[in-house]
Formats: sequence, C-alpha cells, structure tokens
Amino acid sequence: MAELKFIETEDLDPKMFLCPHCGEEERIGVHSYKERLLKCHGCKLCFSETKGTVFENLHYPMWVVVLILRLLAHGCPRAAIVASFFIDGRTVSAWQAKAGQQGKRIQEEIVCNGQVELGQVQADELRVKTQMGVVWIATAMSVFSRLFLWGEVSTRRDKHLVRRLFDRVAQAAHSTLDHVLVAVDGFAAYPKAIRGALHTKLHTGNPGRPRHLPWPNVHIVQVVKTCRGRKLADLSLRLFQGSHQVVYALIGMSQILAGSINTAYIERLNATFRARMPTLVRRTRNLARTTQLLEHEMFWFGVVYNFCTTHQSLGTTPAMAADLTDHLWSVAELLSLGGPRKSLQGVL
Repeated sequence: MAELKFIETEDLDPKMFLCPHCGEEERIGVHSYKERLLKCHGCKLCFSETKGTVFENLHYPMWVVVLILRLLAHGCPRAAIVASFFIDGRTVSAWQAKAGQQGKRIQEEIVCNGQVELGQVQADELRVKTQMGVVWIATAMSVFSRLFLWGEVSTRRDKHLVRRLFDRVAQAAHSTLDHVLVAVDGFAAYPKAIRGALHTKLHTGNPGRPRHLPWPNVHIVQVVKTCRGRKLADLSLRLFQGSHQVVYALIGMSQILAGSINTAYIERLNATFRARMPTLVRRTRNLARTTQLLEHEMFWFGVVYNFCTTHQSLGTTPAMAADLTDHLWSVAELLSLGGPRKSLQGVL
C-alpha cells in the first residue's frame, strides 16, 4: 500500500511538465493545486496533469484506475471487480476500452516502428466463441525477445486476416536485409500472405504502383498437424521457402535451447492470452459481445505483457530484451504515455 500512499501525496512540480498546446518547457506554472491544473505562460492556456492520457476526464483517483486496469490485465473478471470495488460495470468497460486504445497506440508507435530485430517470428490463430459466433484472433511474436508484435481480430479466418497481421510485422522490422525465419502452422493462406507483406516498395517516380521487391532473406517453415478427434495423429515439417541450414541457425540463435522447427513459443503466448483474458477462456460465461471488445482486451494485455511483465526465462521484459526500452514500466507509465509529463518513469 506504500505505492498508493505516494500517489495521493505527490507534489505537482511544474518542472516535470511541458505544454501540450505549444510545447513550451520553461514557463510552466501551477494554476490550481486543488484541481491539479498547470498554466503555460507562453500561450496563456491551462491544462491538467492528465491531459491526453487515459486518466483525462475520469472522476476517480488515478490509483483506483491503475489498480483496476492492472487487475484486468492479469485476468480478473469484470464481475469480480464490480462486486469488490462497487464500481459500475459500464465504467469498468469504458476504462478497459480506453486502456485498449492506448495499448494499440503504444504497439503502433514503439513496437511497429522499425526497431525490432525479428530473427525468428512465429504466428498462430486463436478460435474464440463470442455472442456473435466464432471469431479469430491472429497473433505474431519475435521468439528471441518473446515480444508480442501484433494481433488482428476477424470474424473470418482467411488470407486477409493473415496479411494484415504480417503487414504490421513488416513495419516492426529493423532491416529488410536481415535473415528472418517465419514459423507458422499448416494454414494454406500463410505463405502467400507472408511473401506479399514482407517486401520493399521500389519508387521510380513513374506513374502507377511501385514495384514490390520481396525481402531476399526470408525463410518460411510450416508445422502441419493432423488430428484424429482431439488427439494429434501426425506432425510434419515443411520448408516452404529458404535454406535448412539458415533455418536451424536462426532457431539456435533465437531459442534458449536449440531444437527443431516448431510453433511452441506462439502457442505458449496464446495460452497466456487465454489465461488472462476472461473472454478467451474455454467454456466461459464471459463471452465477448463485439470484436472491438476483444481487440481492446488483446492490446491491453499485450502491451502490459511487453512492457510491464518480467519474463522468467529472460530476466527482463520482452520490450527490454528487444531494446525498445531500458527499464521495467509501471502500468501507470503506460497509461500516462502521451501526456504533458516530460519523464514518465516512476509516475506512480
């Protein structure tokens, strides 16, 4: 409880803020301690310490919002939160929606921003039952850092779902010349979608669509499983594109224990998704009502997993292992990103 006590007594230091209207850093003063408002003496406009963050216009203390969203990110059902904290369920849903939108922005701006050494990428799909019927969630991760790269939600499991996923994977890549191993299951749409997404546009200045140059060092493998009922009957490995020698070299570099071609890491990540997202639990009564709700839950859990969760086998967070940050983020830091604070480390 020491952390919560610190939140309530934190001083409002104008030196820690910059103006969200004009970007002024020096001439910032306190307008109201009671309402926690600051004033920029450059543009003469006032702003709150939560301007542009998830906390903006919320009529609850910041520590309450942080606590609730931390519980949601670790699988606490919404009904349990409502019963324990006496907060209306619609309020909790609204907070989760804002947190999910914030998580998606962070994934876009930090993860899918051309800074990740992909190495080995694994992708898979989750089949989810909702009140509308079956919905699919496609996810991708970088094996070396255990970094959740992106996720897509769709009512159909088709080539468009996979293509949107790997378009984001391509945006995350640091270099188009590095060797990349992509390990997926036997879904037939994967190879074409991967080759279509992992390309570079050649702009010549001539009219028309620029020519697409495929990345030269992409290796695609498929793990094809044959089941009889619920039991695995056969497992075959298929090299769709690339070199066996490079494939096993990349596996040795990206996995702690060198092994064979597999999709075990993305399956473990999806199992964690199912454990921490109540709407994904099998035979649950917490069925999602919309695909938007699933997307909010997925991105909020994903960004907390990347930046706020220390992975046991790494000893750091996936974002730190991928060199996207140099410290363990707090949930409050995630929620405050984009606000007027100069430094977000140790916000709460």
